[in-house]
Amino acid sequence: MTKLKIEGMSCQHCVKSVDEALSEVSGVDRVVAVRLDEGEAEVEGSAEPNALVAAVEEEGYDARVVQ
Repeated sequence: MTKLKIEGMSCQHCVKSVDEALSEVSGVDRVVAVRLDEGEAEVEGSAEPNALVAAVEEEGYDARVVQ
C-alpha cells in the first residue's frame, strides 16, 4: 500500500478529483481512501509512487509519498 500526503483539498469535489486521478494511474488496483480531513490518500497496487504524485499534482494539489 502507498500512502500520500495531499495538500490543497478543501471539499468533496477535491476528494473526487484526486480519487479519479489516482484510479487512472497504471498499476493502481484500488484507491483505498482519500481523506479530506487528514489530507491523505491510500492506494493499493504496483503503481510507481512518482506516477501517483504526478497524477495528483496534475489535478492542482501538492502531494508526497509518506509510506
